[in-house]
Amino acid sequence: MGAFSIWHWIIVLIVVLILFGGKGKLSSIMGDFGKGLKNFKDQVKSNKENDEEIEVIAETKTKPKKKTVKKTAKKKKQTVKKKS
Repeated sequence: MGAFSIWHWIIVLIVVLILFGGKGKLSSIMGDFGKGLKNFKDQVKSNKENDEEIEVIAETKTKPKKKTVKKTAKKKKQTVKKKS
């Protein structure tokens, strides 16, 4: 006697047929899930490649120039003489 009897295999077969077989809504949902998972993996892979390109470009850029500060002319204080 093995790990699974014939009844176990029949139940597994029925579950597989329900999930992936036929033209029911559940099979289309599982198919869409598989397509979505594949697209997700492709996008993650392409984002990693883009990140590597961005890092290379960022390393080759020069440092930005320092900002110059405008000096404002200070007004000379005028002293007012009081008449006594």
